[in-house]
Amino acid sequence: MSERAAIVTVSYDSVDVLPPFLASTAAASAGPVDVVVADNHSAQASALRRITEDAGARFLELDENRGYGAAANRAVATLDPDVRWVLVSNPDVVLDPLALDRLIATAAADPSIGAVGPRLLEPSGEVYPSARLLPSLRTGLGHAVFANVWPGNPWTKRYRQDGDHSGRRDAGWLSGACVLVRRDVYDRLGGFDEGYFMYFEDVDLGWRIGRAGLRNVYEPAASATHIGGTATQGSSERMRKAHHESAYRFLAQKYSAWWLWPLRVALRAALAVRARATHTR
Repeated sequence: MSERAAIVTVSYDSVDVLPPFLASTAAASAGPVDVVVADNHSAQASALRRITEDAGARFLELDENRGYGAAANRAVATLDPDVRWVLVSNPDVVLDPLALDRLIATAAADPSIGAVGPRLLEPSGEVYPSARLLPSLRTGLGHAVFANVWPGNPWTKRYRQDGDHSGRRDAGWLSGACVLVRRDVYDRLGGFDEGYFMYFEDVDLGWRIGRAGLRNVYEPAASATHIGGTATQGSSERMRKAHHESAYRFLAQKYSAWWLWPLRVALRAALAVRARATHTR
């Protein structure tokens, strides 16, 4: 690569998954890549620092758990000004060889592309639908209401863009589990909105990239595997609450006109009902 790139990840007691992630970054590009691990005040910070520095990466220890997007922003802010490309990834992801170079090649070929996401695989080899439409009143709410009781419903299929994942295509947003963003675009937009502690910060970023007149592109020629981890086990209730709060925050911003206040009230009520329903399952 002729332009510098960096990989940023956010850790939170991620000692089980960080080693394979860091090992995969070495082969993700044919050239040297800066790697930064931003740690959200883990109890295991000392072990994570050792793992990070043994891999030749840089460890950024935060003084509190600021959430995924805020920690990623702190890491990006420490990068040298000449870093042109930033891959933001979960630590429980393993990048395929040359995945980063392939993402950069796609973005570099078209200045209208603001972000590129790879084909994201489950450990089983199944493709995870990581490039989706933006949530709307029809697809988003239909997916929210029926996804758990009727997985094959048409709203979920459309929102997730289920089907053939073998071709490059535009998307409304790309999963923050692994997404490449142009550094100048990231900086111009202020990175992730730190009002989202977890969930929907990637949806919001994709929405703002689109509003800036740029494209979010899914590139299946680059692959990564989402292996999962243990950092969030035991916190499903907190995560469920955060998911619904973030969903409302995004939709309330998207439909923010004053005359849409009855819609925002209805959205809050519907998401509260869904949160209670999923809690009782």
